[in-house]
Amino acid sequence: MHIAWLGKKSPFCGNVTYSREVTNALLERGHQVSFLHFAQEEEEPDNWPDCPEVSLPFLYKSQVYTIPTLKAAKVLSQSLRQLKPDIVHASLTLSPLDFLLPDICGELNLPLVATFHTPFAGKGAKLKSGTQLLAYQLYAPFLVNYDRVIVFSQVQRELLARLGLTPESVAVIPNGVDIQKYSPGSSKIKAKFNAQRLFVYQGRLAPEKNVEPLLRAWKHSEMHPDSKLLIVGDGPLTSSLEPFYGPEHGIHWLGFIAEEEQRIEILRGCDVFILPSLVEGLSISLLEAMACGVACLATDVGADGEVLEGGAGVILTPRRVESQLRTLLPLFQDHPELTTLLGQKARKRVVERYTLSQNITQVEKLYAQVLEQRRFHFSRGA
Repeated sequence: MHIAWLGKKSPFCGNVTYSREVTNALLERGHQVSFLHFAQEEEEPDNWPDCPEVSLPFLYKSQVYTIPTLKAAKVLSQSLRQLKPDIVHASLTLSPLDFLLPDICGELNLPLVATFHTPFAGKGAKLKSGTQLLAYQLYAPFLVNYDRVIVFSQVQRELLARLGLTPESVAVIPNGVDIQKYSPGSSKIKAKFNAQRLFVYQGRLAPEKNVEPLLRAWKHSEMHPDSKLLIVGDGPLTSSLEPFYGPEHGIHWLGFIAEEEQRIEILRGCDVFILPSLVEGLSISLLEAMACGVACLATDVGADGEVLEGGAGVILTPRRVESQLRTLLPLFQDHPELTTLLGQKARKRVVERYTLSQNITQVEKLYAQVLEQRRFHFSRGA
């Protein structure tokens, strides 16, 4: 099968990881993939799929959204006409092109699938935050025109159903992680930081990630000198937070780490992974940490709480992150048997429910269903 994949290659974010992992896995299963993305002359991302690429012109792109040029839609349409794929899969990039895709694919008679990553607060959440209002209420009328929409949890599916999408048009296919690559193993990271106990946050440093309550909780918990907190990632809040929460408090800022092997070594050497977000989709970073056997604490937002429920981790309340962490951080520092047990349960949960192999199998089945449905409609029309 030939899949035209429209996604992100940079800057690094969950959407980039999703596109990289899924397209690599599709190629390994013998499919043909053409990758269409907003590009510029830039360093090749780590472990990027070896497949034909099409560059789409843009005016601006960030980890959150992209602004294409006026020519981008024409370039996309011409490229799809030349590629003649069996199906188009758009890992939606919060770009105006997302809204034009159904018309472009309709003119070319190409089946169209979307993965809708946009974060949300959690169970029963009202669509009132800026991101949710924009992404869910604005996108819903256009998502109706996609053949299928992939989301990461039943909660997200229900949110879209409230906005007019039919249940059969929305498929729940959670993110998956390569459990051979992301697995428990040896690491020298503790020795590097002279640490006995190592905690880590990995992700963007932006308001919705809610990192400052974690930093305040750490600072006021009077953690032992041989307990360290690693902050992996970058973003708009780095410059305003780093000066106040530094090595004197046992906090080390590592910035963005592009090399995957280095990120895996960090996870393997850590005892606790903490994700205090206010909104999420389904965090790939969380799944990667769990797959490496790390005890995980995450807020009950997006699908993250669903991933950890039933004892696979500790679920935090978004608005009480600081007070809860001030209790939990010293507890996990002083009781390594707790983190060992939670790490084992986290790994088991990912192996059971969130492997990349399972994810790809479900995506392949969805492609087959969409193509079969198209053939059925054409045969009846004929």
